[in-house]
Amino acid sequence: MTVPPTVSSLLGDLRARLRAANIASADLDARLLVAAALELDAAGLILRAGDPVDTEAAARIEAMAERRLAFEPVHRILGHRAFGEHEFALSPDTLEPRPDTEALVDLACEVLARRGGGPLLFADVGTGTGAIAVCLLSRLPQARGIAIDLSEGALATAVRNAGAAGVADRFWPLRADYLSALRPPLDAVVSNPPYIPTADLDGLDPGVRRFDPALALDGGADGLDAYRRIVEEAARLLPAGGELLLEIGRGQEHDVARLAEAAGFHAMEWRSDLPGIVRALWFRRDSDGENEARIA
Repeated sequence: MTVPPTVSSLLGDLRARLRAANIASADLDARLLVAAALELDAAGLILRAGDPVDTEAAARIEAMAERRLAFEPVHRILGHRAFGEHEFALSPDTLEPRPDTEALVDLACEVLARRGGGPLLFADVGTGTGAIAVCLLSRLPQARGIAIDLSEGALATAVRNAGAAGVADRFWPLRADYLSALRPPLDAVVSNPPYIPTADLDGLDPGVRRFDPALALDGGADGLDAYRRIVEEAARLLPAGGELLLEIGRGQEHDVARLAEAAGFHAMEWRSDLPGIVRALWFRRDSDGENEARIA
């Protein structure tokens, strides 16, 4: 009679296989996958370490293991990822919300909160999972957000996430090319746009290169194409004092600042992420805008 594997033995086996594949987060990934397959939390993995695992559950773990060994990111396998105060569903049309972006969300929240308690309208360009817009709406009860994406699949995922976070009534999804469908004025534009130079895409980590949507990664020849569009269109939509907040790639702060300043924005603050890389830029509109805001 075959002795069934235990929770502990399957966890140890998966950990060893991921380590052998040189996956840096092997220990954590193994715990996350086994816990998800067995519907256990971290404590349950310990308390039930000696429990036998039936054939069906073992097969679920193996299916997840094969996906991870093919370098599919662990959170894509799980189908969700925590960001800020919320858990965000993922889809093939969205990037994973990553800790880098928390610098942008924190800075945007501080900036927009200083504008007072009155109505506030912002646009989130390239919303993806909706992580930026959802986090801002949950922290700023007076705000309304237009969540823009070119991908219908991304917008469907973002709407699900807004509903799960309880902000769907102030989360307005819009399929559009950047800000082209909007009319002025907005109070703020926020974006984590594609910023990787096209020539660098092939050198990305396999988990990013194979599983993140190219539309959300490719920033053109110099990585700045999206910024050119956003600063030009934001200058049309933001009145004097309007806020522009952007996430950037490593070392792009001076180039993006030059583009924004040429479009009539004044640099207010640069914010670094936890490793100390400048990641979020805040600009304020210098010149006058118009007086009415709506989707054209």
